[in-house]
Amino acid sequence: MAEMDSRIYTIGTPEPGQRTHIRTSSTEIQHLAIAWIAISYAFALVLADPRGPARPDPFGELVIYKFILSLLTVGVSFLLHELAHKVVAQRYNMWAEFRMSSSMLMFAVGLAYLVGALFAAPGAVRIYGNYATREQIGRIGAAGPLMNVLLALAFMPLIGMSGSFAGVGFGEIGILGVLINLWLAFFNMLPFSVLDGKKVFAWSKTAFAGIIILIILLGVTFIPTITM
Repeated sequence: MAEMDSRIYTIGTPEPGQRTHIRTSSTEIQHLAIAWIAISYAFALVLADPRGPARPDPFGELVIYKFILSLLTVGVSFLLHELAHKVVAQRYNMWAEFRMSSSMLMFAVGLAYLVGALFAAPGAVRIYGNYATREQIGRIGAAGPLMNVLLALAFMPLIGMSGSFAGVGFGEIGILGVLINLWLAFFNMLPFSVLDGKKVFAWSKTAFAGIIILIILLGVTFIPTITM
């Protein structure tokens, strides 16, 4: 979900510049923290929804429990997806930092409480550079879904574990972590609009097909074995 510089030069390939270290700022750290908390809270409200006319207590015990669960799974997954775009873009010597969308975060929390539904668009990595080849844009786009694939694999061992962290069972963390990351990976690989899949498809049909097949294989293999 990275926002790219619209200029794409397809004639020739620029000489690669010197690779730099990953850079951040106090502004980016602040935006990441706010987005992490807000999107996790919105998701907690949805998970705690009683599916009836009564709305969940926004500060009740169940919402707090689901909030901790969401911080460890949903929030982490959304933000690491975005930071994967940042890391690859900065490897190409582009300026790249995450910026939250205050209006969309407020909308997400309000919708989650009033309707029990989630529309998650917490923000995006803003990317600017002197040039951006189609391959670079494709690789930057692919980094987000691939990060979610790696996170899904990382959460899988927790499913069968006993014990808990911050009062939340490892098994529940593992299940939600796998599900949310496979969903994020698949959704963002759709080749439409501003989604990552459109950028990957424009760069390499082979890479696009490979990532989609990987996501589907993981889903077909592991989702049927998961019971909430």
